[in-house]
Amino acid sequence: MVTNHKKVEAEGKQGELFKRRRREIPDAERVETLRGKLYQKAKQERKYKFYVLYDKLFIPYMLRAAWKQVKANDGVAGIDGIRISDVERGGVETYLHTLGEELRKQTYRPEAVKRVMIPKANGGERPLGIPTVKDRIAQTVCKMILEPIFEADFKEVSHGFRPGRSSKDAMTAIKGHLQAGKTEVFDADLSKYFDTIPHDKLLKTLKERISDPRILRLISMWLKVPVFEDGQFKGGKKNEFGTPQGGVISPLLSNIYLHLLDRIVTKPESIFSRMGVSIVRYADDFVLMGKVIPKEVLDRLKMILGKMGLTLNELKSKQIQSEQAPFSFLGHTIRYDKSLVSRNGRYWNISPSKKSEQRLRSGLSEYLKKRGHSPASEIVEELNSRIRGWLNYYIIKGVSYVQVSKRRLRNYLHEKLNRYYNRKSQRKCKLYRQRAFEALVQKKGLIDPTKYAF
Repeated sequence: MVTNHKKVEAEGKQGELFKRRRREIPDAERVETLRGKLYQKAKQERKYKFYVLYDKLFIPYMLRAAWKQVKANDGVAGIDGIRISDVERGGVETYLHTLGEELRKQTYRPEAVKRVMIPKANGGERPLGIPTVKDRIAQTVCKMILEPIFEADFKEVSHGFRPGRSSKDAMTAIKGHLQAGKTEVFDADLSKYFDTIPHDKLLKTLKERISDPRILRLISMWLKVPVFEDGQFKGGKKNEFGTPQGGVISPLLSNIYLHLLDRIVTKPESIFSRMGVSIVRYADDFVLMGKVIPKEVLDRLKMILGKMGLTLNELKSKQIQSEQAPFSFLGHTIRYDKSLVSRNGRYWNISPSKKSEQRLRSGLSEYLKKRGHSPASEIVEELNSRIRGWLNYYIIKGVSYVQVSKRRLRNYLHEKLNRYYNRKSQRKCKLYRQRAFEALVQKKGLIDPTKYAF
């Protein structure tokens, strides 16, 4: 009896030690371990359907990891008016526990999405949906679970909103195809893609991998939440199309749906492959590239999109002979330019588009207008953030050429900052009637675009 008692006591201590060690493992490591297992299972068994996923939504370390992501992204309050700071004041652990219980008991119900209109560079507006903080956390957890499963299926031709991939990869692929002689380009534009995704077909696509009805029901609820705009609620349960732009899970859902297109285009026996036509896609922006792109290929593309419930914008979609005319993709302009080194040489020049340069200048100008009395160090910090972000996006080693854009940006900053500080004569700023740009570069650490390397 004594021996048995000691054995039970020893086992109890081992159990406590095991639990303590589990608690000491960082949340991020535990999340990645779970995601890794899901990815491996999906990769090894291509037709496997995951039937038990919902219970992972309310695991405490998953909720904590989701909260960290939502907090890092910040963002404004949703329709309930609750901000990130409000959650922190009320206690994050309590907030996450309450959400976890709602998910566990299946009493969780998403709230309406607040819609705001974001100005576009062409003068139009783009709708942006803002879910509540609670809904953003719930969607983030769901995305963390579903993403590795579908990543195992996604094709190499897809680059947008995927872990470890970016627009740089898309531009690298485009340059590779051009250098391989695929110089005929079809620049496709989908009409209101996010607003036209059919819910029934999207859910059917999800069911190829997910058979847990609770997960599917949760996604369906997010798809059908009403939108609050101009003081009234729109849509709701009767809504059969679209994913709210701004929702955390929307980019993943859009990639899952357009994976159908990737799958068909890259299929070896498809007309695209037989004609040597490749696709490069970044979310809903994509181009077809080939030595020639015959009418049959474009007809087939339109037929596929039609079956998916999507349509091409005929006015914006265009077929281009890129050796004769430039085209733009993801803010870059791609031209076949004459070489400055070789008399008869040509090269593929990928550089920031004029529209992108103008947007940056407009943003810098607008910022300076609103900061008439800010200290120089604060202005430099904000300018550096914008300049660095812009340059980091466009500098692609071995792919893009940004020297001319750098010089134009430097000239703009030189002129703009000199004028900006010369207007401050009323308060006798230290940079008044000085070479303000050079002084800020030397004394405050302002980035000189021409000397910036990424």
